[in-house]
Amino acid sequence: MNILLIGSGGREHAIAWKLAQSKLLSKLYIAPGNAGTENHGININLNISDFSSLKTFILEKKIRLVIVGPEAPLVEGIHDLILADDDIGDVPVIGPVKRGAMLEGSKDFANNFMEKYNIPTASYKTFSRENLKEGIRYLESAKPPYVLKADGLAAGKGVVILESLEEAKSELEDMIGNEKFGKASQKVVIEEFLSGIELSVFVLTDGKDYKILPSAKDYKRIGENDTGLNTGGMGSISPVPFANDEFMDKIEERIIKPTIKGLQAEGINYKGFIFFGLIKVDGNPFVIEYNVRMGDPEAESVLPRIQSDLLDLFLGVAEGNISRKKLEVDPRSAAAVFLVSGGYPGTYEKGKVISNLDKTMDTIVFHAGTTKDKETGKVITNGGRVIALCSFGNSMLEALELSYRNAAIVDFDGKYYRKDLGNDLL
Repeated sequence: MNILLIGSGGREHAIAWKLAQSKLLSKLYIAPGNAGTENHGININLNISDFSSLKTFILEKKIRLVIVGPEAPLVEGIHDLILADDDIGDVPVIGPVKRGAMLEGSKDFANNFMEKYNIPTASYKTFSRENLKEGIRYLESAKPPYVLKADGLAAGKGVVILESLEEAKSELEDMIGNEKFGKASQKVVIEEFLSGIELSVFVLTDGKDYKILPSAKDYKRIGENDTGLNTGGMGSISPVPFANDEFMDKIEERIIKPTIKGLQAEGINYKGFIFFGLIKVDGNPFVIEYNVRMGDPEAESVLPRIQSDLLDLFLGVAEGNISRKKLEVDPRSAAAVFLVSGGYPGTYEKGKVISNLDKTMDTIVFHAGTTKDKETGKVITNGGRVIALCSFGNSMLEALELSYRNAAIVDFDGKYYRKDLGNDLL
């Protein structure tokens, strides 16, 4: 069957890499893809915001499944547009409809949903320009550290945690009054700070049943020991050592099942990934956030561990029979280390030649921010997060050692990577 995969990052390369192993696949098109995805399918320059062009492509290429990698098209309603069209409405989409995507598209919506269905999370209140002064008073009554979250999508950078009350008040005014994160921070959620250790858990659901994918731990801060600015992710490890059977049972009973039942109660026919950003507090799981797609950088360590046919699992989602599908997982550990551009997540340069990709050994190279120079054909940097190197090991440390060995081999001007991944799990 012919498939269209939407996206251009490391997550999409990992999905493309895995789909290419399926005997069910005829042709894979990636829009727009990167220098790595073209090794597994055909990169296409398709403006997915132009529905007419998207529809024409689906019809001309006889696309039988659309997989949406990033969150923005889902929040904007790409699934709804396809469903509503008489000519392509029967083409299944992996990714929720717009109402379901609000779990990620609006922190306020997600918090209200969790409150309604008794899903454990931090206490919170939402403020906007209309009640900004009330928000200032709320901060004055709260305890530090202060957690401020832009309500909408902010490319992973809309969460601020501050110790100082004065800084928190100034930040709230900046986020709302000056729209620091654009429309995303027209509303701001102030949350109780939860102290613990974080992890990511994923399910693939057909709206009724689900498969729980391997757990992962990602690293968001640019600096070692979790210092500095938030990034899109500096690497990930799977599985999470402390996520034993007992803890995973708590997650399933207290969080996953109520979420699926809540979506059904809301009349949301949710088909795709649900990413649960969790924190372990005194032995119990709490939700920090929902995402409505596979995580990135978690995809680069989770998907390689899935031994089942990913396309067959996606068909289980599309056809509503995922309960009949078998999920087999590699018992070994996987560790993905990200190489990023110098200056990221601030200002950075693109167009740096990436060398020694052919000299890596016993690792999977996932491209994120890459492209090919039209004149030389060389692979060059095209983003902040550039390359992820995923390796297997019989232990977390063994997997990390192999990824770090390869991280030292791949090179480009300004290359940076964290060397402390996994230290918090030892």
